[in-house]
Amino acid sequence: MTGMRLGANGEFEIIDPRFRHLIQSNAWLERLYDGCLWAEGPVYVADGDYLLWSDIPNDRILQWVEGMGVRVFRKPANYSNGHTRDRQGRLISCEHGARRVTRTEHDGSLTVLADRHKGRRLNSPNDVVVKSDGSIWFTDPPYGIRSDYEGHKAEEEQGARYVFRLDPGATEPTPVADDFTCPNGIAFSPDESVLYVADSDRSDNPAGPPHIRAFDVVDGKRLANSRVFAKVSPGLADGFRLDTDGNLWISAGDGVHCFDPHGVLLGKIHVPEKVSNLTFGGPKRNRLFITATRSLYAVYVAQSGAQRP
Repeated sequence: MTGMRLGANGEFEIIDPRFRHLIQSNAWLERLYDGCLWAEGPVYVADGDYLLWSDIPNDRILQWVEGMGVRVFRKPANYSNGHTRDRQGRLISCEHGARRVTRTEHDGSLTVLADRHKGRRLNSPNDVVVKSDGSIWFTDPPYGIRSDYEGHKAEEEQGARYVFRLDPGATEPTPVADDFTCPNGIAFSPDESVLYVADSDRSDNPAGPPHIRAFDVVDGKRLANSRVFAKVSPGLADGFRLDTDGNLWISAGDGVHCFDPHGVLLGKIHVPEKVSNLTFGGPKRNRLFITATRSLYAVYVAQSGAQRP
């Protein structure tokens, strides 16, 4: 039966019967923290059993630990947005304010990985993922330079709003896509044969695209066969992650939308605030952490995240 609501407070909406097997119908949506201006970029640190996320306008990274609450992890944080971890467990961050991608070393120091392309400053790196070969793929829309709210107002210096690849040891990122309006969330399929990228220009342009595009990854470095994977409504696609079966869990205006690997909408997790991003975490990677406007939420599901934190 489609349209059925399950969960302690009706958080889960079943659109395709297969969604029943992806959720815990007796689970409920927990609000873990409320006090952000715009919450974004969650990343789960498995070896420390904690979550980090950005509160961009407040220029800080917050840390949540089960049973211990929330503390400020870094402030100032150069208006950081998206985060991930590399294969050595180091934090990789997209900084709106400094218009760069950085790596936090194990001793806490920062290494600048990329801040320019062809001698010109990046726009404002937004979201990032690390491939198994150590290459770093990130999106570069202008959100952080449109005003002083999430960064510093400035002019765009790049000729396009690129999706970039940064190879291990390289100091110059390589564009892999140049035809996005505002590239945003980014993630690989579990076998890394497909790259998914959100185009989120609808946040400022009502006629802008609300979709996620998919690309075939060729030779581990190039993209081919661009196509629209799924359209999100209400709202738009921002951040997202995949589970081990290749389903996409995507941020939207009314919560989290779950699509199968063929782009079929299976169901929704309704959240009372506009969702910006999400990640899988917990010891079994079956807890979905959700950043939504002011708050951090979490809910247990019956799937595990594909990306190992």
